[in-house]
Order: sequence, then structure tokens, then C-alpha cells
Amino acid sequence: MKVGASQLPNLLRDSLAPVYLISGDEPLLVQECAQQIRAAAHSREFVDRLVFHADQHLDWASVGEELSALSLFAEKRRIEIHFSKGKLGDGQKVLENYFATPSDDIVLLLTAPRLDAAEIRKAWYKKFQDAGVHVTIWPVEVDRFPQWLQQRARSLGLSLTQGALELLSQRLEGNLLAAAQELDRLKLISASDTIDEKTIAAGVEDSARYSIFDLIENLLSGDIPHSCRIATVLEQENENPLGFLAMLTRELDTLAALQSAIAEGQQAATFFQKRHIRQKNRVQTLERAARRLSPAILDQAVFLCSSIDRAAKGYGGDTPWSLIRDLATLLRKR
Repeated sequence: MKVGASQLPNLLRDSLAPVYLISGDEPLLVQECAQQIRAAAHSREFVDRLVFHADQHLDWASVGEELSALSLFAEKRRIEIHFSKGKLGDGQKVLENYFATPSDDIVLLLTAPRLDAAEIRKAWYKKFQDAGVHVTIWPVEVDRFPQWLQQRARSLGLSLTQGALELLSQRLEGNLLAAAQELDRLKLISASDTIDEKTIAAGVEDSARYSIFDLIENLLSGDIPHSCRIATVLEQENENPLGFLAMLTRELDTLAALQSAIAEGQQAATFFQKRHIRQKNRVQTLERAARRLSPAILDQAVFLCSSIDRAAKGYGGDTPWSLIRDLATLLRKR
């Protein structure tokens, strides 16, 4: 069964499927749908939780053993497998076998970026459809982002004036995770339920000395000392690195697309116009970075972002902020 994110709450109230797949390129919505499934499973006594990250180091044989193992003392389990790419890769056979006869004592949750048409034509997906629920997450279009932002604010008991809505929309540029964090912060610092431009400006002044927007701009500009200084401040203030990471990954993807467009003879101004990127500072930063950084450096940066994501989730021996400082060195001016 394939459903949208808005249909998931009603499905979870009625019953619990043995397998869920959440796929899409909006980290916030994927995360929130996953949390709904976790909560529904926990309320039905699926308490134990085991998490795998499907990278090149994952031993799929051990995953298969966990899926086929009997629960001790009849305890129900939640097993999660998080994919960094929209393909199951080496895990196809293990999961395809499990989908044929899923266990009553396990709720299996898979998360992945958007799956392409070729992936959903494979045998594993056909077997999955018989066993589970596929929650598809679609990006919020640029012209619908202000509406999404206002609805999100209302869910927190806030109301954004038109001026505040326009300012936040321009600043956040469709980044849902950063938008959610910003609204949560405004909820905490605002003395009123109505948020205007002055409230946003005051909130920025009252918050960190630096923001994730400053960090991204300095990283893309190749300023190592300033980038490391900002990273240290944000780390001390317990800033969530995942919000920064979602925004930076988007910028790196934009840089790669811009480089391809320029290589094909397209003018940078035309590229930005098609992408609805209008902020002068952002346009200048992206264009300079695209001309300064090589495609190989961008590939390394994307790979390092994957390591930062794992570190932010508690895997590996490095902290996410130490890896962000490594990223500053990688993107330095040469």
C-alpha cells in the first residue's frame, strides 16, 4: 500500500503493519513520519529497538539473523534500517526474503531518500507491497512554502503576520527542518502568539552570536578561521547539527547543478532564475563557490556530510562538530 504523509495518522490508529517504508527528500517530514510509527509501535508493546545504517560497512547477514531470530521472553521489537541512498543495494535479497514471511513480533521501519522508477520495479518492492505500507514524502514546492510555514506556525499556536511570513520564507528558502527549528525557537522567546518582523529581528539578536546561515556562508566562501569559530560557538550553544546539515546538503546539490549548467554553456543568472534563487548574498556565494571548488571537492564534501549525519546520530568516534571543522578545511580557499 502506498500512502501520503497526511494519511499515516489514521492508518496507525486503525492497525499496525509489519513493515513500513518512508522515502523522500525532506528530512523533517521523513523524521516526523518515522516518529509517528515508533510511537504507535511502542504503544502496542513493541518496545525494544534496534537500528542499522545501510552503508558499505553493514553486515547484511547479521541483519537477516536479527530479522529471523525469535524474541526472548516473547518481547516485541522494532527494527529500523536507514538508507542514505534511494536504493536497497546489497540488502535487497535479505529484505525480499523477509517480506515473504514477516514476523508478528517485529515492526520493521525502513527510511530512504526518494526511490526512482527503476528501484520500485524491482522484485523486492513487489514483495514489500504485499507486506507493508510505503509512505511517500514529496517536497514542498517553492510557491507553497509560505503556506506550509503558516500552517506549521498555527500548529504551535502562533500566527505570522504577512511581513514576518515573507521574511521567514526568504530566509529559509524552503528548508523545512530549519524552518521547524526557527518556529520552535520563536515559540520559546516570543511574548505574544502573533509573530511580526520586529519579533523575528529581536529573536535573532537575542539568540546565538552566529547562526547556521552564517556558518554555511563562511564554509562556501572558504574562510577556515571564521567557519571554525562559528562552529565552536554553535556547538557550545547545543545547536542541532542536523538542521545545518540539511541546508548545507541542499547548497552542495545546488552547486553541483550550477557547475553542470555552466559547463553546458548556461549563464549563472539564468540558472538562478529557473531555481527561484533571488537573495543577492546567496547568489553571489553560490556562484563564487561553483567557480572556485572542483567537482571532486564537492563529491568529497557530500561524502563528509554523510559522516557528519552518522556522528550526529551517535555513530562513529568523531563528534559532528569536529567533522564540520574538517569540512571547513576541505572547502578552504586554494
